[in-house]
Amino acid sequence: MVQTDFTRMRCPVARSMSVLGERWALLVLREAFYGTTRFDAFARNLGIAPNILSARLSRLVEHGLLQRAPAESGGRQAYHLTEKGRDFFPAYIALKRWADRWMADPDGPPILLVEAATGAEVVSPPLTGRSGAPLAPEDVRVRPGPGAGATLHARFGSGDRPHE
Repeated sequence: MVQTDFTRMRCPVARSMSVLGERWALLVLREAFYGTTRFDAFARNLGIAPNILSARLSRLVEHGLLQRAPAESGGRQAYHLTEKGRDFFPAYIALKRWADRWMADPDGPPILLVEAATGAEVVSPPLTGRSGAPLAPEDVRVRPGPGAGATLHARFGSGDRPHE
């Protein structure tokens, strides 16, 4: 079966999936958000084979989400989040919020993220409009953006009505 090459699509969401859609990528980023920087710690925390981890770390470095740095205590290199990687943190929090609600065991989520300064749980706020009211998918209209071609203009026009 031939896989679709998402990197060639115009849609930035599709292109992001070419990097983040691989099943280990988000878990490697999760570990980076949780403070993991060393190869052996990633491997231990994830239970991932070293060859797979090496490939995933290399891909995240190649795409600018992580950067390699010399380890402070020698040994293997350390991996640190870049600005691009750090920018994904709110998306990770939103995904975690959804997963904690719909996928956690009955006992609740195994991990809570708390603000270092206050100890208050970190939560992803609901998506809201300019008025502060919550937004649902039916409250949003799709409009062609500045990078849209003729196909998207034809599909979404002015964005004044929902599309099927």
